[in-house]
Amino acid sequence: MKNISKKTAFFALFVALAFVFSYLESLIPFNFGIPGIKLGLANLVIVTALYTVGEKQAFAVSVIRILLAGLTFGGVFSLVYSLAGGILSYCAMLLAKRCKALSVTGVSLIGGATHNIGQIAAAAVVMETYRIVYYLPVLLLTGAVTGAVIGIVSTLIINRLKQVIK
Repeated sequence: MKNISKKTAFFALFVALAFVFSYLESLIPFNFGIPGIKLGLANLVIVTALYTVGEKQAFAVSVIRILLAGLTFGGVFSLVYSLAGGILSYCAMLLAKRCKALSVTGVSLIGGATHNIGQIAAAAVVMETYRIVYYLPVLLLTGAVTGAVIGIVSTLIINRLKQVIK
């Protein structure tokens, strides 16, 4: 995208959408007895941004969204967990995208799974226990499933946005 005004407008739109999706997700009672299971709705925006407005902009959208949501709806610990998960997830998605071997769905699936790895690692450090890793198998599975669904929806959105963003 070459038009700076259009790029700025899409960046602001992506930040706002990611923040709204984070808020909506906080309202959804999605609990299966294991803390940390979420739909990852905001990742829909991050994946879409990664493929439309650029790598740096998508990273900025991700970090800004995490900071806004953490300061608005969470506390210090949720902010730390979200930052760890979000940054690890973004780095993994960026590497997966750059290797060009995976589809958008595959990249998003990796993002969903690695987000949980980052959060569990941060929680293990903060809580000073490794026992929290026992949650990891279930979180990896749910992260992969929700990541795949987010990837499928992202693909549809990206294909539509290609008409608008050039």
